Amino acid sequence: MSEPTTAPLFRFPVRIYWEDTDAGGVVFYANYLKFFERARTEWLRAAGIGQQDLRERSGALFVVASTRLRYLSPARLDDALIVTVDRAEPGRARMSVFQQAWRGDTLLCEGEIEIACVDQANFRPRRIPSDVLSRLFP
Repeated sequence: MSEPTTAPLFRFPVRIYWEDTDAGGVVFYANYLKFFERARTEWLRAAGIGQQDLRERSGALFVVASTRLRYLSPARLDDALIVTVDRAEPGRARMSVFQQAWRGDTLLCEGEIEIACVDQANFRPRRIPSDVLSRLFP
């Protein structure tokens, strides 16, 4: 997995609850995707991009096109995590983000998530709106 070239752009706190754990008392592996999704949503919001507003204003939606995660160490009940979002260069209708979940100085999970921009009416690829690109990639 490629490493980001700069410090993470965005940090989002996550607390681990019972609902996040499996029978072994550790975070269920798929829940890291939820944590990453929440962090990306708040990353967009911090850049002034509300996804509902984007849909209503331009008809554009962001959808996950692919994921690649690597699990390194388990998170457990009551852990306080920091989920980071770092960006890669965007394409015309796609962008990749590199994300990590940390407990203190321990890296728990990292992943590369490819996000596609689609038209809400037909879910076909479309260009990422220029105002979105200028906010995320100044």
